[in-house]
Amino acid sequence: MNQRETFKTTKSLHKISYVSNKGGPTLGFSPESGVQILEQDGLFFKDLNRNGMLDKYEDWRLSPEERAEDLASQMSVEQIAGLMLYSGHQSIPALSSSWFSGTYNGKSFEESGAKPWELTDEQLAFLAQDHLRHILVTTVESPEIAALWNNQVQAFAEGTDLGIPANNSSDPRHGSDSSSEFNAGAGGEISMWPETLGLAATFDPKITYQFGQIASREYRALGLGTALSPQIDIATDPRWFRFNGTFGEDSKLSADMARAYVDGFQNSENDREINEGWGYDSVNAMVKHWPGGGSGEGGRDAHYGCGKYAVYPGGNFEEHLIPFTEGAFKLDGPTKQASAVMPYYTISTDQDKVNGENVGNSYSSYLITDLLREKYGYDGVVCTDWLITADESNSKDSFLSGKPWGVEGLSVAERHYKLLMAGVDQFGGNNEIEPVLEAYKMGVAEHGEVWMRSRFERSAVRLLLNIFRLGLFENPYLNPEESTQIVGNPEFMQSGYEAQLKSIVLLKNKNQVLPLASKQTVYIPKRYTPAGKDWIGNPTPEKTEYPVNLDVVSKYYHVTNQPEEADFALVFISSPKSGVGYSQEDSDQGGNGYVPISLQYRPYTAEHAREQSLTGDARDNDVLNRSYKGKTVDTHNESDLDTILEARKLMKGKPVVVSMLLSNPSVVAEFEGEADAILANFGLQDQALMEVLIGAEEPSGLLPVQMPSGMQTVEEQLEDVAHDMECHVDSERHVYDFAYGMNWNGVIEDERTKNYRK
Repeated sequence: MNQRETFKTTKSLHKISYVSNKGGPTLGFSPESGVQILEQDGLFFKDLNRNGMLDKYEDWRLSPEERAEDLASQMSVEQIAGLMLYSGHQSIPALSSSWFSGTYNGKSFEESGAKPWELTDEQLAFLAQDHLRHILVTTVESPEIAALWNNQVQAFAEGTDLGIPANNSSDPRHGSDSSSEFNAGAGGEISMWPETLGLAATFDPKITYQFGQIASREYRALGLGTALSPQIDIATDPRWFRFNGTFGEDSKLSADMARAYVDGFQNSENDREINEGWGYDSVNAMVKHWPGGGSGEGGRDAHYGCGKYAVYPGGNFEEHLIPFTEGAFKLDGPTKQASAVMPYYTISTDQDKVNGENVGNSYSSYLITDLLREKYGYDGVVCTDWLITADESNSKDSFLSGKPWGVEGLSVAERHYKLLMAGVDQFGGNNEIEPVLEAYKMGVAEHGEVWMRSRFERSAVRLLLNIFRLGLFENPYLNPEESTQIVGNPEFMQSGYEAQLKSIVLLKNKNQVLPLASKQTVYIPKRYTPAGKDWIGNPTPEKTEYPVNLDVVSKYYHVTNQPEEADFALVFISSPKSGVGYSQEDSDQGGNGYVPISLQYRPYTAEHAREQSLTGDARDNDVLNRSYKGKTVDTHNESDLDTILEARKLMKGKPVVVSMLLSNPSVVAEFEGEADAILANFGLQDQALMEVLIGAEEPSGLLPVQMPSGMQTVEEQLEDVAHDMECHVDSERHVYDFAYGMNWNGVIEDERTKNYRK
């Protein structure tokens, strides 16, 4: 077979052989897997089930639909149940402790002597015993290590069961902050872009499409076939801690950005296309979170028991669907719609018009079958958010608690069954097959074997389609050297950097103090961060440090720690952070535990909050009235405000420039009058900020949010309604409203503002 060639990296445990087809795909396989090559009509095919015959699912000439249906019909109930699993977070190599931990031959990575690309005990178990094929990848040591690990996974999967390849996936990983669960893969050797909210700040879907194109190339080079993104909830409550992961509060902008993002990720072109726009550069986009999770009461988030209710006091449920129905489900490109959808944890209170159920969105047959499947005709994969079938903890502010909202009284297996009956295909964060098999037995008892088998196959076809479309059955393997050349290459880095520049929003420029010529002297105060907890709940230390790389700054300005020597001050702050809206201390002291979420820096007392919450839980261990009226909360980073005020005093009238990392709409009234210039960003490299400060680049970003005048308007706005706050008016009489921003000539008025401004 002279068309066969073998590739082996010196660091790989598996040889990978390749067979080329004239006018067809190159086949990649591991000889150690037992897979043989079949020849028919002068073409070559992989005998994945090792039966010596060419099955339909092995025939790359057929459509993905034909192949998926054939393979689903051959799979056992156990194999389909495994296909329905989506793993917990996997770090490469596995960490020795924390949520992402794993072992190698029963030992930690450091103790085992394992190579960083080897499979953990847990991964070997869920691949072989639980038939799992969908793996969520978080941190990776390097692109090369990621590629080598991918090859290990694929070789193992190829030699197991019917040779179904793994569909590895990732949460967003292109930002500059790896401190949040939703961006846990960031900070590595990959192109760096603004956060999703920063893409929205460009108000330019073409930039978002370009991001999708580049990110998908890098994902595929890392062995990733599915993106657990974009997050297209309209963030209609400004306090929501997932605001930064969205495209903001506006449904039209969010729909346009969602469409561009998904098209960018899913489209393959020219010789990279396999079928109907899908191909070797395609990455499945799993849009989230149906039907929108941005209206939690009081701004609380449903990762926590305190935030499980979404509310609609404005009767505005339908607008939250627009980014899905008019964006991700109505693409410009040939893939037509996002290939997967993730419902949110929330109970969309009183929105079930058929059954009257108040259960988590994935459990609702009204939301999944009646609305998503039937009314809007969506037939892609529906995957639950992580841990919704696990039991809840006693703590209302535990991030790692199970989140079975509305079905707390069901068993784990009963939850799986209810999800299947609601129309769900896949269970996020579940590595174990047993409860899915128990759910299958429940279905057989209620509907009969034939009906339940058909129900399983229907989900299997959807899940398999997303693997066939990417060409993974023909070749799931990577060349680690090529991966290293693709991921984070200079061209991709430059594109991300340019997007960062276009995302910067100039809010204030009193007396046109900006730009500030280079070679001047700048004073940058250190930033204090008190001890606290990270997003998992682990303690974080107190620290005082420079908030910027001084080596970068020194290329543009002289840096001094003596304010009297400086020509201007540059102060770095971030949005106020006050917690998740629940306090165990308040509960222990006889309160209901519920406290405000504040968007101001100074301590906040909720004088204008509701007397009676819209939602609550009548169970004995929960609270029916979740009101926090009259309670006070401190802000974790109150010292940011102190730093600005102190800089104003020290500078004695010389300019004070504030750089604000914006993750939520924020009350800037506490400091705006003390700042000569304010630049808002959504995650960027230090160099990008410096280029704007010296005038080498002109700011062009627009606010994708409203900036509230104070906390009273935050309390009085309706959680489900966008654009309903009184906005801050600064000392220059500029209103910090949606689509506001400045350039060197003043307030921006262009096609973007004409198209999107309210």
